[in-house]
Amino acid sequence: MAKEVHPVMPQEIAANIYLISVPLPRNPLRVLNSYLIRGEKRHLMIDTGFNWPECKAVQFEALARLGIDRGDLDFFITHAHGDHVGLLGELAAEGSVVYYSRTDAHIVKRFMQPDYWKASDQFYRMHGFPVIRINRNTDDIDDYIARAAKITPVFVEDGDRLEAGPYQFTCVSTPGHSPGHMCLYEPEQQLFFSGDHILDGITSNITPWGGELDCLGLYLESLKKVEAMEIKVVLPGHRSLIYDHRRRISELMEHHRRRLAELLEILRAGEMTAYQAASRMHWDLKYDSWEDFPDFQKWFATGEAVAHLEHLAVLGQVQRVHSNDGELMKYKIK
Repeated sequence: MAKEVHPVMPQEIAANIYLISVPLPRNPLRVLNSYLIRGEKRHLMIDTGFNWPECKAVQFEALARLGIDRGDLDFFITHAHGDHVGLLGELAAEGSVVYYSRTDAHIVKRFMQPDYWKASDQFYRMHGFPVIRINRNTDDIDDYIARAAKITPVFVEDGDRLEAGPYQFTCVSTPGHSPGHMCLYEPEQQLFFSGDHILDGITSNITPWGGELDCLGLYLESLKKVEAMEIKVVLPGHRSLIYDHRRRISELMEHHRRRLAELLEILRAGEMTAYQAASRMHWDLKYDSWEDFPDFQKWFATGEAVAHLEHLAVLGQVQRVHSNDGELMKYKIK
């Protein structure tokens, strides 16, 4: 008999701010930190969880325990990833206002288009990924994001103000983890809802989103932007709250500096694809060899390698080498 999972009581971590720990079974992230800010008439939820039964059960139980009607609930979505936006279509009511960046709202809509996934697979094949074993169709994607793509959002930009409960928030654009990643900052209490921009104990996955974006360069600039802010506590999308954001940002910058140095050393063996480079990189995963990695872990690792190699190319330290009439991309030291 399957073990029954009991929803965790929402925790009030600041006045009228509740942490809802949303389980992410079958996912190495384990838990999403969803936040609910209680107001007198309207309430604001920051990020939702996947459109999975386990996530839905916890969110609906949390709303019931807090005595909040979905008709009085608005949403702020930090970015387009499914664990943050996926349950939106189940939680939002007819009168709900949904805030997020125009860029990531557009990405969520593109998720519904088969051409997006074909282009994504082609991109990874260009970077040496041998096989993509993911069968995608629009029905699966629709279930995955629970009609979130069909909701018309209110777009927010850097510097926009939002009122929620007793708080006056400022939107802070932090592209990198996603092209339109957006955080919320409360200057009086110096609270910073970071989504996946800053996490404790783990690093945010930095993967190209197509086009000519230097995603790692954008991410590092966003880290510097937040480093200059006065913050007492970071409320991240996963893992523990962070009480020294400058220490954590310093650690994240050092992590990426070491990654870049590692790839330069790997490329001393000669030109190679991002997939080949990723197979030689060090990963904090419990597998004996690269061959033991599941396909989805190889996919993430290859994306990380591409982001770092592209940043090195922007810095002028490596050169892109096209072969097979442009169908294959390799990198070499300049």
